[in-house]
Amino acid sequence: MSVLAALLSRSSTKQIQGPGPSEHELQQILATAMCAPDHGRLQPWRFKLVRGEHIAYLADLAVDTLQAEGKPLEPTKEKNMRDWLGRAPVVIAVASYVDHSNDRIPEHERMLATGAAVMNILNAAHALGYGAFWSTGIGTYTQGVPQALGFDALEHEFLGFVVIGSLSEPLVPKERPALADHVSDWQPNI
Repeated sequence: MSVLAALLSRSSTKQIQGPGPSEHELQQILATAMCAPDHGRLQPWRFKLVRGEHIAYLADLAVDTLQAEGKPLEPTKEKNMRDWLGRAPVVIAVASYVDHSNDRIPEHERMLATGAAVMNILNAAHALGYGAFWSTGIGTYTQGVPQALGFDALEHEFLGFVVIGSLSEPLVPKERPALADHVSDWQPNI
């Protein structure tokens, strides 16, 4: 698949299962994140890999934390999350490091760089034939889940999870928005 074909055909999907990427493929996927645009070379992206039986523990952690923080999941939503994660071979927790000693580069630029790193991960997974999805569920907006993963709220902006696995069903091409609805030429007022 050409690079352009991969970019034009990529689509997020939760329809994944094992097996996941081999260790070599996972290293390639993660290496693409290191190529993201990054103002000031701050390399703010931080990733934690969650694999194997630790994924079920992550699901338990999310459910327990949401309950403890007064945001319990309704039973159907909890079941769906557990079923989905139960099929996931690899989950990547994503955070952006907030370097308080550097006030030259705004925090939003660091988060954009981290987002670009995640986009590279999603594109690389797709190019290798895997399905992937960036989720801000699984307790992303809690205090307890990021902290249990080692992302202190004073030093990290937690941005969710990327789940990668083999496609359980073929990707259906999505209708994309018309370029004209999102792109226009600018001309100065002369």
